[in-house]
This record gives sequence, C-alpha cells and structure tokens, in this order.
Amino acid sequence: MARMKFICDSERCIECNGCVTACKNEHEVPWGVNRRRVVTINDGQIGAEKSISVACMHCSDAPCMAVCPVDCFYRTDEGVVLHDKDICIGCGYCSYACPFGAPQFPGTGTFGLRGKMDKCTFCAGGPEKNGTQAEFEKYGRNRLAEGKLPACAEMCSTKALIGGDGDVVADIFRNRVVKRQSNGKAAGANVFGWGTAYGKPQQPSGNKS
Repeated sequence: MARMKFICDSERCIECNGCVTACKNEHEVPWGVNRRRVVTINDGQIGAEKSISVACMHCSDAPCMAVCPVDCFYRTDEGVVLHDKDICIGCGYCSYACPFGAPQFPGTGTFGLRGKMDKCTFCAGGPEKNGTQAEFEKYGRNRLAEGKLPACAEMCSTKALIGGDGDVVADIFRNRVVKRQSNGKAAGANVFGWGTAYGKPQQPSGNKS
C-alpha cells in the first residue's frame, strides 16, 4: 500500500503561491484559512534566501493525533492524516502540537469560539462517503478517490512541490540531488519538513557521509 507524502524542493520553489491558490480554489477553503502557504527563509539575504511550500506533512507519528482529547484524527490506509469535524470540539490542542502550523480555525474571536479545526487533507476528503456534497462542504474535493494527486502539487509550475507515494517522491528528490552534485551545485538535501515528519533525511545513493 502506497504511503502518501509531500516534499518541497527549496531549490526549485519560486514563491509564486500557485499551490496556495490551487488549494483554495479546489476546495473552496474558508476565508482566513490557508491549508497551504509559502514561507520564505532568510528573506532578503542574497544567496541564502529559500522559499518552501508548507502544509500538513501527514506525519507517520502525528503529534496532532497524540494530543487530541476526543480522537477526531485518524490515518487512512494510504497514510493520510485526516480528522472528523463532527467529533472536533475546537480545543486547539492540535494547533499547538503541530510543528508545521497545519491545523487552523476558520473563525475569529476568543479562544473556544473559533469553530471546527481545518487542515490539509492531501485532497483525500473526509469520513463521509466519497464524492458527496457533505464531504465537499466539510473537507473539500476528494481527488484521491478520483485517482488524482493533490491539486497543489499538480499546479506547481516548477515541480518544486511533489505529492504522492512516499517512495516515488523520495526517489525523485534523490535523483535531483545526485544531478545537482554532479553539476557542482548545492545538494539541497535538507529539504524542509522531511526529517521532522518522516525521520532521518533521505540520502542520495552512493553518499555515505
């Protein structure tokens, strides 16, 4: 069974925010919530500036699942971390636990009055029957049930953002690193999020250092 994962290649991201727009348009994400966002590190520092697309990393050992007092989070057979909004009580524990800031609340106001948590679903919908209006209204379009990959990854013009089978995604990035090394360019092996979410960062074949 494939384990779905995201990876963002900071050497390719051009901060166009196409992934952010694609996500909001595909799922009609509520105002004030960005299931995906682009973050720039070392902004303004020539030669050190990097941009990365950030969303839920669908961690193998998800901290949001560990802290939820009502167990509204669950993991699908494909490794996608989802949540049940009918169970969610809006306590906010998941938003504090997530290192990527993925869980968000659509409303504003005092703590406890912000409604149900919203997050990236890897375009995998929710617990309702696939393709139903109820599923779309709560979680957005279920592209995985249609045999498609997440809209954000498909719309990335430079293919910096990759989503899909974790083994395939890792192989694609590994090949890029090897080519960069052979061309004398920076390897860019410390891809954002991979080590935190999935364990030890992936190493290119032949590099044991």
